[in-house]
Amino acid sequence: MNKSKMLSRLAMMLILSSGVIGAVHASKADHHEFEATLHAPFAADGADQERPEARTFKLAFDFPLLEREQDVQWRLELVSPDGVVVQQWQGVQRIAGRPVDVSIAWDGRADGLILTDGVYLARMQAVTGGETVEQSWEISVGHNPAQAMPAFKALPTSATPVRSATRANGRVVQGAVAATASLPYTVYLGNLHSQTNHSDGGGPLGSCTGAQAPQSAALGPADAYQYAMNKGLDFLMASEHNHMFDGSDSTNASADPAVAKALFQSGLTAAANFNSAHAGFLGMYGLEWGVINNGGHMNIFNTTELLGWESNGSGQLIADTLTPKNDYATLYTLMRQRGYVGQFNHPESSGQFLVNGTALGYTADGDQAMALCEVLNTSAFSTNTSETETGRSTYEGACNKALEAGFHVAFSTDQDNHCANWGASYTNRTGVLLPTGTSLTSASMIAAIKARRVFATMDKTSQLILTANGHVMGERFTNSGSLNLVANFASSSGKTVSTVKMYEGVPGRNGTVTQLSATASTTITPAVGEHFYYAKITQNDGNILWSAPVWVTQTTGGGGTTPPAATQLIVNGGFESGASSWTATSGVISSDSSQAAHGGTFKAWLDGYGSAHTDTLYQTVTIPADATSATLAFWLKVVSSETTTTTAYDTLKVQVRSSANAVLATLATYSNLNKGSTYVQKSFDLSAYKGQTVRIYFEGVEGSTVSTAFLIDDVTLNVQ
Repeated sequence: MNKSKMLSRLAMMLILSSGVIGAVHASKADHHEFEATLHAPFAADGADQERPEARTFKLAFDFPLLEREQDVQWRLELVSPDGVVVQQWQGVQRIAGRPVDVSIAWDGRADGLILTDGVYLARMQAVTGGETVEQSWEISVGHNPAQAMPAFKALPTSATPVRSATRANGRVVQGAVAATASLPYTVYLGNLHSQTNHSDGGGPLGSCTGAQAPQSAALGPADAYQYAMNKGLDFLMASEHNHMFDGSDSTNASADPAVAKALFQSGLTAAANFNSAHAGFLGMYGLEWGVINNGGHMNIFNTTELLGWESNGSGQLIADTLTPKNDYATLYTLMRQRGYVGQFNHPESSGQFLVNGTALGYTADGDQAMALCEVLNTSAFSTNTSETETGRSTYEGACNKALEAGFHVAFSTDQDNHCANWGASYTNRTGVLLPTGTSLTSASMIAAIKARRVFATMDKTSQLILTANGHVMGERFTNSGSLNLVANFASSSGKTVSTVKMYEGVPGRNGTVTQLSATASTTITPAVGEHFYYAKITQNDGNILWSAPVWVTQTTGGGGTTPPAATQLIVNGGFESGASSWTATSGVISSDSSQAAHGGTFKAWLDGYGSAHTDTLYQTVTIPADATSATLAFWLKVVSSETTTTTAYDTLKVQVRSSANAVLATLATYSNLNKGSTYVQKSFDLSAYKGQTVRIYFEGVEGSTVSTAFLIDDVTLNVQ
């Protein structure tokens, strides 16, 4: 038995011996909410030749732990591509604490009339006891050609082989494998929301019908990680309910705080031990904090302490740190102070995550702490293991509300597994972009989530990467003039795009997100001010993908007549889009964390091998003939193991070269004698090259014995 299992079982034995296991029913506070889902087949199966578009819609209603029968009033509408309701069904269905399905057989027509070809919307509304659920799915009617998409090769995944080399200083650099599509990232796919027997999950598939009594099931975090890894996931988060570490779905007056805290620590140990033994997979362990009723569930991915509000009969806190129940503003502040990162789980647009009485209320601390918002979940109590679960819920409206409130959140999609089918109920995954060559670790995962380099996909074989003027989704940047938004889509299973939509909103406006366009490449000039944009794609099988947003601060020159004060000629000067617009020798553009970038994640790293070596980096620009000034600037850091204070063994030349590579001028030469611990900005006047097309050229030459590295970042060439 490994150490993590021993710790986990010891903690469980202590809980059992303390009489901590409570009632054998699920938590009403955590699962007592009205659930309504719509399954709308995207395409007809063609079985009925006389009615080729016929299909059956299924409405599923559930209200766990409902104490008395009540009615659900439901309505289903079919909306045409131009927004007209062409067919409607409605009814009343009684529910009594058990799931109920309503099937609607549609003949593929509207009141007997054949519909024109197009992508329609099946839209459901269900109301009971003051709770309203709305859900909609696109469906295809007739022949709908695939949408034109920009050429884009899929980013590598965890299964893509990558060659590497090691420099003398131990730094690993990529070999001959180029960054796919000029974006230097690798995609990792997994599930960020599930439970094990540390709270109310881990139920065996043969008997699991819902949430388990806290800590009563047989299967724990290590079992979950093994199962998910065997199913091909790259990562799995065990997000345990923070108030169930006392073994109760209410408050256990006899709970021993030391036992509860030990169980939480055993989960962290289980994840660490599993990761040590299984390179390439990341087991994550943390908390699902809060309750649903008058609260809201949120994941805290990287907490190292048990956060809670319950006390035992002796007044002892059953947690490491007090976080008052339903006090989200205070929790956000603690998370910001600790560097913890969170996700809004299956959020609702009203009644949840209240701050000063406002649902999804914004605070500056919350904006720093909350990085993700679940846009889709499959059924939490599914036992499906063939990735064909039809029960799923969408929360795009609530996530959009968070974006409009000012939260900088990216979309995720998870499975909230309570039964032992971790990541296997459907093909949906959260995709996370790590810099290519970076190992999948807790630190690199949290860094990518903080950067919002995340997309949500219902199809694990597809990718959606939004770029904006070369900036990658998740970024926040300042722009003047036009803005080109591109939805980059790739599918390794041959899927095509049925619809593509760009959406726009304004952070802090507390308004409505609107559709900007229906094309994969959209160029606009935003109005001066703050904006966010994201892409959404529906495949030809009905599966949907959501990109992370980009956040844009538009300055003068956007939406007005005043030209920008200066024009920036260097593209991708911060190297955050990898090799895009640059020509460099192998391994120069790097996200290696052993030396930080001046800004962002990437920088140019020339030399550093400790042997005879030459690295080069350049970009070609045309300086306008009518420019009144042209200023080149960049940030430089020299890291050297040389000890001499007199001899320049290793050099970096900054040059202007012609398009034929002839040296026009050497602006400066730096060496190991310029070594230091910080970046220093350098600038040069290039007005002498007005009207010329030139190369901004960096050449690093290293001697044969001791290493010197030249780090370059945030290159600019401003002209007026």
